[in-house]
This record gives sequence, C-alpha cells and structure tokens, in this order.
Amino acid sequence: MNRFKTSKFKNTTPKVAKKDGWINNVHAGSFSCQGNHIKASSKLVAFNTDQAGGGMVGLTSVNPSDGQWTVTQISCHSDLVTDMDFSPFDESLLATCSGDETVKLWRLCDPEQEQPSSPKLTLKPGQGRLELVHFHPTSSGLLAVATARSPLIWDTSKQDAPLAALEQHSDQLQSLSWKQDGSLLASSSKDKMLRVFDPRAQLTPVQSAKSLQSNKDSRILWAKDDFLLTTGFDTMRTREVRLWDSRKLGSSVSSLSLGTSTGMLVPLFDNDTGLLMLAGLGETAVDCFEVSTSEPFLTQVSHCLTDASTRGIAMVPKLALDVISCEVARVLQLTDSCIVPISYQVPRKSSGHEFHDDLYPDTAGMTPAMSAEEWWQGGNKQVEKVSLHPDKRPKPAAKQTPVKKEQPSGGNKDDQPRGCSTSSSPLSTPSSSAAPSRSPSSTSGLSSGFLPSPSQNVKAIQSLMGPTSKFRHIQGAVMHRDKHITNIRNLNLTTPGECDGFCVNRQRVAVPLAISGGQIAVFERSGPGRQPDTALPTIQNSVNVADLCWDPFDTHRLAVAGDDAKIRLWQVPEGGLKETLTEPKLILQGHTEKIYSIKFHPLASGIMVSSSYDLTVRLWNLESGEQVKVLTGHQDQVFGMAWSPDGTLLATVCKDGKVRIYDPRKSTAPVQEGPGPEGHRGARLVWVCDGKHLLVSGFDNRSERGLYLFSADSLSSGPIASASLNVSPSTLIPFYDPDTSVVILTGKGDTRVYIYEVIPEDPYFIECSSFNSPEPHKGLAFLPKTECNVRDVEIAVGLMLTKTTIEPVAFRVPRVKKEFFQDDVYPDTAVWWEPALTASAWLSGSNGQHKKISLKPKDMTPVSEAPKEAPVRKYLPSSVYLEEKTDEQKKEELLSAMVAKLGNMDDPLPQESFEGVDDEEWDD
Repeated sequence: MNRFKTSKFKNTTPKVAKKDGWINNVHAGSFSCQGNHIKASSKLVAFNTDQAGGGMVGLTSVNPSDGQWTVTQISCHSDLVTDMDFSPFDESLLATCSGDETVKLWRLCDPEQEQPSSPKLTLKPGQGRLELVHFHPTSSGLLAVATARSPLIWDTSKQDAPLAALEQHSDQLQSLSWKQDGSLLASSSKDKMLRVFDPRAQLTPVQSAKSLQSNKDSRILWAKDDFLLTTGFDTMRTREVRLWDSRKLGSSVSSLSLGTSTGMLVPLFDNDTGLLMLAGLGETAVDCFEVSTSEPFLTQVSHCLTDASTRGIAMVPKLALDVISCEVARVLQLTDSCIVPISYQVPRKSSGHEFHDDLYPDTAGMTPAMSAEEWWQGGNKQVEKVSLHPDKRPKPAAKQTPVKKEQPSGGNKDDQPRGCSTSSSPLSTPSSSAAPSRSPSSTSGLSSGFLPSPSQNVKAIQSLMGPTSKFRHIQGAVMHRDKHITNIRNLNLTTPGECDGFCVNRQRVAVPLAISGGQIAVFERSGPGRQPDTALPTIQNSVNVADLCWDPFDTHRLAVAGDDAKIRLWQVPEGGLKETLTEPKLILQGHTEKIYSIKFHPLASGIMVSSSYDLTVRLWNLESGEQVKVLTGHQDQVFGMAWSPDGTLLATVCKDGKVRIYDPRKSTAPVQEGPGPEGHRGARLVWVCDGKHLLVSGFDNRSERGLYLFSADSLSSGPIASASLNVSPSTLIPFYDPDTSVVILTGKGDTRVYIYEVIPEDPYFIECSSFNSPEPHKGLAFLPKTECNVRDVEIAVGLMLTKTTIEPVAFRVPRVKKEFFQDDVYPDTAVWWEPALTASAWLSGSNGQHKKISLKPKDMTPVSEAPKEAPVRKYLPSSVYLEEKTDEQKKEELLSAMVAKLGNMDDPLPQESFEGVDDEEWDD
C-alpha cells in the first residue's frame, strides 16, 4: 500500500504568519558555530543576537497572551554564545555555552520582566571553546556538553568535574543528540565519523563508522526507535538527508538528495508525528517530510517558501500548539531582523471545534523521570506521558491569583516578580512546571490577574539578584551613512600603543597619515561624505606622530608629540585646513627622549602633561611656553596618565607594575603608589565614581585582558575588584561618562566594544550589552555630551575610525516613553569644554570646578514629572473563562456581539474592509 496516500499528514499545510505576526527587532546576524541559533520552550524563545555583541541572547514569548511580542535581551557570556537549550522539565530554565569556555544556567522571567543579571550556575570544563549543550530527555540536572572534540556528560549537582569525558574525536565535533529514552548519545564530526555512545557503560563508542561522505557541516538526531537521521553533503557537494539504523552504521537505510547549495541543512524532528523539518542556512525554504521505519522511509509533505533567508530554526513544543485548530507543528524561522512563525495544520472539517485524538498521541510531560544520579546508576525510567486534550490538562496552580488573605509571618510571596521562578535550586522544577500548562490557544488567549508594577519588579529582582543597571541593555548603533566621512586614504594604522590612534572634538577630527614627514589630516565634522581622491591639505609635523590631542577649551588648537622629544601646538584656521600647515604656533622642548603621551588639564586652560622614554612626566604652562615641573619615580615605560576630575591629582600606570598618584603642584614624587596589573603589555587608567576610585585596564600574567578597580585613598592595598575579559593583544582604551558611571572600552584592531557600569560597592562591575562593529576598527573617540540626542536617549556618541572611514556610533538606552526627557539618565552635565581656571591661577594653588547645565530641551517634560498612569487590568479575571455557561447564554452573547458590530444595516459588513484576504480564510 502506498504510504503517502494513507498518511494523515499528506495534506498538512504550512501557513507562514502574516507580517503583523512576526517577531521583530531581533537582530540575529550571522554567527559561526555548531548550534541552531534559536531554541523554544512552551513559554519562551531564545536566540542569538548581535544587537550588542555575540555574548547576548534575545528572549521573547512563544504565545503572548496579549498578542504583543516583547523582545528583551540578556548578556550571557563574554564571547559568542555557541549553543543553548531549554530544559524539557522547566520552561524557564535555559542552558548556554560559549567561546568563553563556560556553560551557564539561567532562570529566566517573562520577557516583560527584568531578566537576571547573573546565572544560577556556571560550569567551567577548562577544555577550551564549548560548541554544544543538550539537556537529557528523561533526567533532571543532566547535560551533554561538547568541547571542540570531546562530549562531556555533566551532573550539575556536582559542578567540579563531569561524570564522564567520552572518547575524543579526531576532528571537530559538529553535532550531538540524545536518544528519546535517554540511554544513548549520538555524535557526528568533521572526521566523517558517526558514533553512538552508551556513557554509563563505556567511554568509547558502542557503534561507530566512517560513514559520512563529506566533512562539511553535518547534523545528527535520533528519529524513531533505533534510527538516526543525518544531514550533510556528499562528495559532489550536494546536500543530502540519510536515515541510519544505529545498530549498523556501515550503510544508510535510505537517502535523499536536496540539490547543490552551500547552506548547512538544519533538521528538526517530532517523535510523536514523525515529521521532519529541514531548512538551509542562508536560504528561504523550509521543507517538511514524514519519516517512517519502513518503505518509503522519507516522504515529502510540504515545501514552504518564506520572504527572508534562514539564520536558524526551532520547533515549538507540543504543549504550546493550538490543538483545536489541528496545528501539529510550529516552526520558528530566525532571520536577520525577525522571527517568522510557520504553522503546520492538518485540514479537518471540524477544525477549530474539536480535538482530534488521532493527530495527538500522548506526549512527554514536564516531570523528570529520575535524577541525574539515578540515571548514572543505571536507571531507565521514562517520562510520564500526558494528553494534549485541553480538558485533560491539569490547570497550572502557579498561574492563578487567589484572593489575598492574611500572610503568615514567614514572609510575603507576592514580593517575588510574577513570571520569574523562585526555585532555590537552578535545576529544581517549579510546581507549575510539574504539569503542562494550559496553552493560550486552549483558553481563548485569556489569563487571570494583574501584572505587577515596574517598581515592584525592580525591587523584587534587586532583592534576588543584587544591583542591576538601567544601562544593562544599552545599544550601540552606527549612524546613517550620510554622517560618515569616507574615502580616507593613507591612514597611519601603526600608531604607538600609548596613542588613541586619532582624536576628535565637536568640530573636527585629526588623523595621522602614513606619509613621510608625520603628516596629519584634519576633517571637518560639518562636511561629511566622500573625500576627494586628490591630495588634501595637511599639518606637516616634520617627524613621526607619537600622540596627539585637541585642546578641550580651544577647538582649533591641536597638540602633537613627536619622535624628536618635542611637542608642537598647531592652530587650525576657522573652517578647517585650506592649505598645508608647516609652522606650529608653539614648540615645547625639555624631554630628552621620545614622548609617549600627552594630556591637557581638565579644568585649567594652558596646562599640559607629557610622559617620555626618559622616564619623566613633565608639566607645561602653555601661556609661557615653559616647563613647570618634572615628576619622577617611574622605573619603566609610562603606559597611561589621567587627571582627577577636580584637576588636583595626576595618576599614572607604569610598566614597572605600579599605579601612582601625584599632586604635581606640591611634590615631584608620588604621594601614593600601589601594585598594578601584572602583565607588561600595556595599560590605561581613568578616574571613576566621583574621583574616589581609579579604573585600570591592563593584562594579567597570562596575557588576559582585565579591569582593575582601586580606591584612590589606598593604592597600596591593591585593587578592590577585578574582572577578566578575554585574550587579545591590544590594550583596552577606556572612556568614562561621569553622568552615568558607564565605562566604554575597546582596543585598536578590535571588533567588540565592552560596556560596564562601575559602582563603588559590590559587585563593582555590572556588565552591560556590548557592541560589535562590522569590521576591526582602528580607534574609538568620544564627543562632548552635548552631541548626544536626548530625544533618542543617547548617553554617548563616539567616532569610529576604520581603514577608510570615520563613522559615528550612538550608544542608546532603550526607553518606552521617549516623548519625555529621561532625567534619571541625564543629570546636569559639566561644561568641560569651558575652562574653570587659567594656567597661572591653577599653578598658584587655586582650585575650581566646571559649571553644569541641563540637557533638557525646552519642549520636553521630565519623565519624573510625567502623569502617572492608573493601573490597568491587563487580563480579564479568571471567572470570565472558568465560569461554565449554558449554550443559550453563549448564543445570546454571540448575537449581541454581532448586532453591536453591525449596527445600522446600511453600514458595510466588516469583511468588506478586509481587502486581500483569501477566500479560504473565511469559514463555510
């Protein structure tokens, strides 16, 4: 008998959601890793996002009860998130692994809630970059983790070491899959081998064969019973799907060719229905096949074309499907900018009214069959099956909102944010997860209770997780191309490590060129666009540029330090360079060897400090053109200098491993010194937290980049906090915004920009979303705060230098009520572009401070003064849909609703306004 003709799924129709049903603002991007890039539980969807860096995961709901998609983000790792997986027993528990060599478990909240700032559990296998992570299908607390070449079996209750490290593969491990009963683990790898492990019996495979024809991008998963499915390429680079008997891997049972393409095939399989979904990365098609353990093994059911190319796909769990509409599967297609739901429905005449038992066999529930320890000791219990019939699903007690009664003295459970699990163990299953929750489709999209106020959420999260940052989800974005300066030629890309690479002010940008004579190009910010191919007028410094910076109080004066131990001050004419400048306005001489770096005083006009290979730091009075002080005490190269915010002290970090603070007007020797970063590859420093702390970026003794926080009152005690970032050769250059306490760091040649909020108490560093540039940048310099667009909630605007362009980058804080001035983000800011003192006044002992101004536009109201909105009941009370109604009552309600909609008979029918709706969408 022909199976295709008798299959209940032969006419299954894929329906791509209309655009108003797409989940937008996801910013998926393209990543190189073995994971699917997107996973779904019955409650949440998690996906890779490059909105603020590869270490981020985006979150949204599977079935939002109010019909509105909310997309939020969580900063998971310091490097690319390579894979993720939801627990089959807890819809809010997500495991992630990363290139930063860690596995983290996150207890997630609803997307509308504030997400946790730290994981519940972190595992550190210590075997390099991790590629894959999969929860065990029957046991709680058990994970399969893939390093580059070895699968690890991990009991999360025993964090120090894995239960088993299976035999190493001879090449890159590409895919892992647990058998549905949890007894076996299968893998595919770049060495063309298929392996089946019984981890409890032995560390070597129980079955293996060199069966794959190509080493490119294979995937493996368990199909029905003892069968395995693989996707990959044959020797002619044609994509293929193969079905294998796991007991005889020498040859496949069946194979299917799907044409030549470079896009890797990602498979998804539903064991209940035998439906296999296939999507090629970078392509627009999603194919559906039915898999059988007898002829014909693979039968195509449908071919679906979408509007955008695929970055990843995920299958929504059965418990979230609309079973009354005969939805047998739902696939979420991840694209560059959105998630597209594709619903697979079996056409039935009574669709929308009845439950069809033949389409929905009992499915695995959400109660684990055993613990990891029980499984490891040989247990083979299976997860209890549950019915998908709406009336047979247990009602989720945790979702109900009982009438408030007197609380026991033990505490108030309502202090916990709704939508967030409160389990004490990261892997314990909440009571609401023990039984499958009622899907929104089976309850007409209604739920009960109120959403807590944002202030309640914040307080509850802070009590659970400690301090959180309002800048946590800060977003960096390159501004429109019409603001770029392009076609820049002959850039000097080898400036010294102590130099920022280029410098900017409100009006212009100065960039060293790789042309003999130490030439410097000056570009006016008022004239963006493509620069001419002809030679531009430049500043001819006559010697190679060691460092350069603009006078903060004079946008026309540029100071340039050269290899000849001299500092030249140049005056750029109004309107920019019209002709080449060859004569500086002032030359400062005093150093005996090449200069490292120069810094203007932040408050006093005409005061500058410089460091040199002669191991001195010299103070200059530009009004008189003379050297004022020579600061001593350094035993090696001076990596960086920074003035305190009040301009009284100067801090330095040196290659001799010391951080020093000077009071230049009182002593030439340091007033304090203490141990700095152990690495000697470079360092920078900046004053933070109202000048009470010093933040140093440097290297440890393993050449790993890190941040170190010092108390300015006790340098000798060493750093009070530190944070490791990654291994990279370039020194992180910090920019600190005193208004928000946000520090933005990146290195020359990096693609990633790190962002932290620095606070003077534990945990000191609160990691925020990072920003990734499309290509390595050569420097990032920031503009005054007045250049920020407060209407778009920009807290910093920088100019990014690439090989041929200068591109503005805005760092924005996501806010809903942008029509109001966000006064919690914008306190009065210092007018640091105007001097508070003259050089002579400061040298004589006077101190000053900058004036402050408000950034609030006259036509905006502060958000703190915005009218308070009355609490709105978001959902109807449970009694509305729990109350049993007679058929007569339902008919009367339906008739009343129709009359209310139609009104006067002369009015048009509602469907007449729905142009473009297919006839098949209307019920017969």
